[in-house]
Amino acid sequence: MSKPTGLFRGPDGQNYLLTFSLITSLFFLWAMCNGMIDVMDKHFQDYLHLSKRQSAWVQFAHYLGYFLMALPAGWLARKIGYKGGIIGGLLMVAAGCLWFIPATQISTFWAFLLGVCVIAMGLTFLETIANPYTTVLGPPQYAAVRINIAQTFNGVGWILGPIIGGMFFYSEKSLEEAHQSLWIPYAGVAAAVLVLAVVFFFAKIPDIQPTETVHTDEDNARAARPLWSNRHFAGAVLAQFVYVAAQAGIFSFFINYIVAEVPSVGESLSSSWMFGGQRGVEIRDGGWFVNESGATKLLAYFGFTLFLLGRFTGSGLLSRVAAHKALGTYAAINAVLMLLITLKLGWVSVFSVFLSFFFMSIMFPTIFALGIHGLGAKTKLASSFIVMAIMGGAIMPKLMGWLGDTYNMSIGFAMPAGCFLVVAIYGFIWPRLSGSPGLVGVKTQGGH
Repeated sequence: MSKPTGLFRGPDGQNYLLTFSLITSLFFLWAMCNGMIDVMDKHFQDYLHLSKRQSAWVQFAHYLGYFLMALPAGWLARKIGYKGGIIGGLLMVAAGCLWFIPATQISTFWAFLLGVCVIAMGLTFLETIANPYTTVLGPPQYAAVRINIAQTFNGVGWILGPIIGGMFFYSEKSLEEAHQSLWIPYAGVAAAVLVLAVVFFFAKIPDIQPTETVHTDEDNARAARPLWSNRHFAGAVLAQFVYVAAQAGIFSFFINYIVAEVPSVGESLSSSWMFGGQRGVEIRDGGWFVNESGATKLLAYFGFTLFLLGRFTGSGLLSRVAAHKALGTYAAINAVLMLLITLKLGWVSVFSVFLSFFFMSIMFPTIFALGIHGLGAKTKLASSFIVMAIMGGAIMPKLMGWLGDTYNMSIGFAMPAGCFLVVAIYGFIWPRLSGSPGLVGVKTQGGH
């Protein structure tokens, strides 16, 4: 009797479609939460009278949460299983979201940062478990298909997050009224997360273990060396640090850039859907300019849509082109785009910002795959270090904010320009660092 080969059917004939659907909801959840956080900075700048550099503490708190839980989340997931880890992560996310209710009344920056950090710690659990779990909910040959389906919902979350956040952070109400309603979207997320935790509690979540990977003699020889003597791994830690720094800076200061640097859109476009109607623009200096509310729509409709499109097209590209070449080329293009932004070339610079989302799309998973290549038994430890390298997103945006405060927001993009240059160099010299001619077939799955 032949074994079932359906997309969600295990070797014992069990159908994991319902389990997969529940796991997919987690992909949507963490992307939406991340999207909401990315549009916070400008609100705090206006309400709490913070500089751009000071508002970057939002990103510091967010990535600090991921950094603190990167190793504990993996350890706890192994101890209490997939189901326990997911429920624990959901409860932590709910606690962070509910904290926004008293934080709004306390109305000091540290209170909001605490909520952001706790939410990120909970999301670390979900990302640590959900990404690998999708790969075992059916035949191994369809693992990439399943995780790409899940990533589709992840992309929808990235798009909706800024829209939902913008509805409350940059509403038509006064700044004070908007601030007092800051807790509402988070209370809504908390309610949905608690319901989801109850569903997971009663759902049957099989604790399936992945099959062991067979390594070649070359891989085993490479893995026998001390971990940090593998130069392609050490380079990946640095590359991931600067890549996440660039991504966090671009995402968090996107609204600042659009409001301050985009030319007048003209009266004919002032009521366009792309800005959310006329509430997305304002008259300044005799022209129609995009405001904070309109910028959140542009981030969702164009920025994150291009990011999602890049993930889809990247899957096809990486099945044919060596991963290090694709990474180096995409990073080099983004370094050039950042330079065009710093030169303040009007709409050319604006379009460069949006194009950068597309070329950022494959970087996190590609750096990850290149960094752990051939490490054998040290793969899991190496993976933890590469995940912890996202602390770049906590530290470097403060430099970008300082450049924006001291000069202007266009000059601030010099920070990600330097970061992408480092990533490009890593991509192009990876064969020399690893001693491998190339790696083809990297999936654009996972990623922050």
